[in-house]
Amino acid sequence: MIRVASPAKINLFLHITGRRNDGYHELQSIFQLIDLYDWMTFTPRTEAEDNLSITGIEQVDLEQNLIFRAAQLLKPYAKKYCGLNIQIEKQIPMGAGLGGGSSNAATTLLVLNQLWDCGLNLDQLAALGVKLGADVPIFIYGKNAWAEGIGEKLTFVDLDQKQYIILKPDCFISTQLLFSQKTLTRDSNRTTFCAYQLKPSDFGNNFEALARSLYPEVEEAMQYLDQFGQAKLTGTGACVFTEVTPEMNVSEIVQHAPCKSYVVHSLNKSPLSHFMTDI
Repeated sequence: MIRVASPAKINLFLHITGRRNDGYHELQSIFQLIDLYDWMTFTPRTEAEDNLSITGIEQVDLEQNLIFRAAQLLKPYAKKYCGLNIQIEKQIPMGAGLGGGSSNAATTLLVLNQLWDCGLNLDQLAALGVKLGADVPIFIYGKNAWAEGIGEKLTFVDLDQKQYIILKPDCFISTQLLFSQKTLTRDSNRTTFCAYQLKPSDFGNNFEALARSLYPEVEEAMQYLDQFGQAKLTGTGACVFTEVTPEMNVSEIVQHAPCKSYVVHSLNKSPLSHFMTDI
């Protein structure tokens, strides 16, 4: 039995810089790993039971479950295939912009690569992962990164250790709805990590204005956090966050928050790093 932590992430900013001929949008962002985890347990089954079962996330159809799909992608490479019971203890809220589903898929690829003796290196696992979602590779490599392309072109960066307050409004944001809005900014100027380091407060999220206007719960959470710091939307939402500063009374802010709240720390590397030794 293998039990591991599957981490979340926040987007410190998110710009759309263009649109490709295939319809995908070109992005720029920074992925910051945080110490909010789902816990995943992988238990091999007997040789007579070669199927996969997943518990703890029954609200997602098996064929749409990224954990199941990740396992199916890896199965052809398995030299020591066995059936599995995969149990997930969800702590990362779903539909929140925190990358929980992508993290779970990456964790599955990393663990099963060893358990099934697939022999793939990190680049090969990331190439499989991007078929599941553009932000799966960041969790495969397990390092903070400057992201471009559709989010899969990564340049690993060193980020200062910080603490964040995250609020999860009681709504589920439709990414498709946000992308369909004609007022969405799709032509932000391309920028650099150096520019971000000089003035991070100038870097926002192109989806934020739309999320605030379409979802009153997001607007309420943003207004609340803006009283104490600079509130930002992560990904396409619904979670919003602000950096903790010395003058903040964190316990008071969390106690009076209008929705579910989390206090998290940044990570320099994923807790799954022992699965990330290149072969």
